[in-house]
Amino acid sequence: MGLVFPPRPARCPVSELVSIVMPAYNNGEYVGATVRTVLAQTYRNWELLFVDDASTDRTAEIVASFHDPRIRIFRNEKNLGAALSRNRALREAKGKWIAFLDADDWWHPKKLERQLRFMQETGHSFTCTDHRRNAGGKWADAIQTGPLLLTKRKLYRYCYIYTGTVMYDRDQIGLVQIADLKKNNDYAMWLKIIEKADCHRLPECLSFYIKHGGSISSGNKIKLIRWHYALFNQGQGFGPVVSALLTLNNLVFGILKKTFCRRKVNEKDRRMTEETQAICENAQVLKTTICNK
Repeated sequence: MGLVFPPRPARCPVSELVSIVMPAYNNGEYVGATVRTVLAQTYRNWELLFVDDASTDRTAEIVASFHDPRIRIFRNEKNLGAALSRNRALREAKGKWIAFLDADDWWHPKKLERQLRFMQETGHSFTCTDHRRNAGGKWADAIQTGPLLLTKRKLYRYCYIYTGTVMYDRDQIGLVQIADLKKNNDYAMWLKIIEKADCHRLPECLSFYIKHGGSISSGNKIKLIRWHYALFNQGQGFGPVVSALLTLNNLVFGILKKTFCRRKVNEKDRRMTEETQAICENAQVLKTTICNK
């Protein structure tokens, strides 16, 4: 079945280049819809740095089929993991602005436009947005939020940032490279960036996290504790005691986040979800029927 392309959105004035980092491994079932949400962006001056991490399915072939010169495809000879794949994309990036999108998640069509305007008007060099989650085809009835100002101290308490919401100014932050972590590598990246600039939150739901049963984030609590410990011990270079204390701290603030860093879905959120879903509906992105609450 051929891919159905989204209608070309109205052009915005060409400005500074945004480099979008997207690693992928065997995401052939979902990546078509994800790329469609990039192609549908109202801000047109972007490049997509797509790193195929030695997939064994049609992931790279599907991305190549879009035939858009702004999509730059890189292939790892062997599976290296998301951390090293993101590192590679960041070394290849040409844009002043860096954004991230996982190969099975979505953006609202105005995500880049609104977030970039927010950063240009305020002078912020590191930002994130709110996001909505979909698990097993069912939309959450809450929007995931966080502190409006995220300092280094707050970020070490807990990772309030979801990957698909981030944008930063490379001129201010510089080249970011992280340790080879199989989990929490995105968190490790934010901890690197927060050394250079605080993170400011744009309180608008512009990103959508689509959770599948086979994703690496689907694991038991023991695994999650081990991954957090590895983040601080291997990724940040802290000793066993400090790493254990930071891991415990993360668990406590994780509970608080689930209680306080969320708000109820409103009519605007529903409309933005529907607008994004409409872009993806021909790509067979989910195994089950998506229902919108």
